[in-house]
Amino acid sequence: MKLKSKLLIIAGSDSSGGAGIQADIKTATSLGVYAMTAITAITAQNTTGVKSIVPVSPKEIFNQISFSVQDIKPNSVKIGMLQNVGVIKEVIKAIKKYKLKNIIIDPVMVAKGGHRLISNSSINYLRKKLLPYALLVTPNIPEAETLIKKRIQTLEDVIKAGKEILKFGPKFVLIKGGHTNKSFIEDVLISKKNIKIFKNKKIKTKNTHGTGCTLSSAIASFISKNYNMNESCKRSIQYVHKAILLNPKFGRGHGPINHMALLN
Repeated sequence: MKLKSKLLIIAGSDSSGGAGIQADIKTATSLGVYAMTAITAITAQNTTGVKSIVPVSPKEIFNQISFSVQDIKPNSVKIGMLQNVGVIKEVIKAIKKYKLKNIIIDPVMVAKGGHRLISNSSINYLRKKLLPYALLVTPNIPEAETLIKKRIQTLEDVIKAGKEILKFGPKFVLIKGGHTNKSFIEDVLISKKNIKIFKNKKIKTKNTHGTGCTLSSAIASFISKNYNMNESCKRSIQYVHKAILLNPKFGRGHGPINHMALLN
């Protein structure tokens, strides 16, 4: 497989390998994209939960981004876990200095086991200062509720929430529907001009660790290869669906998905 495009990933590390920067690298690699990284935090976690989080200094995060992109210019950027305002400021500084484009933001707020990963002040800063640089933001329903400070219960609520999030500056919003109790999942892509609903049968499994990280990295990978947003989301949702379906059943808790699913 020939590598034609490059993706910069700015995210936290997951020691168990199922989510975070490890999931991002596996995703990009399996989709034929070269992955570079800036690690924002080191977590000790497994499928049952998060034991500890050690933040990387904001200056060092800037250095990782800066030194990488001076040498290899990325075609797109995926941003995941940003723990505090200091980190967000340095990421914005790097985006502006190096004119980084095609930025996909996964607003990681809570780990699968319920562990809080970001402070309220950081959420407010992310909303006001970082989202204007986003091509796409990919919240799940609880994250979308946090961003707009309102409950989301119906598909109509999801669409309204997406339109509210657009007001913060991103060009597109993809609200993921995996947290509903329906037998199917509706992922809704919203822009100023269009609304696209991707509907899939829900797979009954607890092994969904890292699905959000994987989806946003997959979209960033397809965007880096010049697919349009609709096609990037469609292909990425199909990829994650297959990765869940073929999950390896590892661990005692929320197990990882199979990032090599397309190669099987």
